[in-house]
Amino acid sequence: MTTAATAPETLPLFGAPRDEPETAALVREAASRGTRLRLVGGGTWAGGGRPVRADATLRLSALHGIVDYVPGDLTLTARAGTPLSEIARVTAAERQLLALDPFGDAAGTIGATVATASVGPLAHAFGGPRDNVLGLAFVTGTGDVVRAGGRVVKNVAGFDLVRLLTGAWGTLGALTEVSVRLRALPEVDATVAVALPSVRELDAWLARLRAASLAAWALELVNAPLATQLDAGDRALLLARLAGNASAVDAQRATLATLGDLRELPPDVWARLRGCEPADAIVARISARPSRLAALCAELFAPAARAFGLMAHASVTRGVVRFVLPGADGFGMPRASAPATDAPPVRRVLERAPAALWPMLAADWSAPRATDALSRRVRAAFDPHGLLNPGAMDAPDAGPAASS
Repeated sequence: MTTAATAPETLPLFGAPRDEPETAALVREAASRGTRLRLVGGGTWAGGGRPVRADATLRLSALHGIVDYVPGDLTLTARAGTPLSEIARVTAAERQLLALDPFGDAAGTIGATVATASVGPLAHAFGGPRDNVLGLAFVTGTGDVVRAGGRVVKNVAGFDLVRLLTGAWGTLGALTEVSVRLRALPEVDATVAVALPSVRELDAWLARLRAASLAAWALELVNAPLATQLDAGDRALLLARLAGNASAVDAQRATLATLGDLRELPPDVWARLRGCEPADAIVARISARPSRLAALCAELFAPAARAFGLMAHASVTRGVVRFVLPGADGFGMPRASAPATDAPPVRRVLERAPAALWPMLAADWSAPRATDALSRRVRAAFDPHGLLNPGAMDAPDAGPAASS
């Protein structure tokens, strides 16, 4: 049995189940052999920031396809290995969308999105996976199939296993099926850019933005290097996705125009933002209360960031600054200073890094983990043998990141 964190490409394939019963049978076989499994979906987020100590890979991408879609109810159920791009294609035909747009390749799967609780710019208006997932099915570490939630928006039966499994990184069960709520596409879906003021003026400017009468789908700050990467100019910007009827969108445009120079951008800028991260990049995020966003941006949006090609973007309402250091060797990695003892805490999370750099960065950058006594008991209840993504939610350790 291996003891070190292992990359998915170096592990033997334990199986690639095509349906739920086969998934359950493979997990039971792994339990009988004591084989620890690394759960892999489409493999597009293989650098997901979780060291996993496994003996073999269980690839879930063959659990693919739409199971049920009721446009009139704005609900859809898909197998966990279904790519987000396929869901987008099917729902667009009915002028609907799934409001989950995690950063990364659109070939990423709905199962990985839910397992990692990954969010993107649309979280500004619609929240993350926990706000959009209605139900799911999963296979526990003992090979039992469990169904939680439902396929309807109003569902209040039993303990909320849906929220428990969302963001558990596969440590409680291998997701096999996900039911989600959808949103109607608006009459107008426009994207505009507003030039940001200087860093010194940003705090007051953000206060005006938050107080403005806006119903934007997304509000994302991008620094100058990232704006250049997005073909949106060469200075720091606010990207705003405005949706609704024509008069409502025009009113929001007028409101934003009071904050700075405004210009239209093509709608595909959001897809380019999601896909701007090179495979060998360091990706991390720093978060605190939204009221401290300007302070968090001070370093990452400063001109010095250009020297390292550091691309940064920030969610206006969530207080999260996320940055990408392409072609990274660790040099130029930001070190957000610790706040004063009476200030709200700053959280530093390493999302992805090359395996060789993980030991160096783990001292300053952590990954969310569940190591308290209650979390350990919950995990023992669902996976008593510790077979599923072992180590993914433990304390940071040296090694490559887990696949999602």
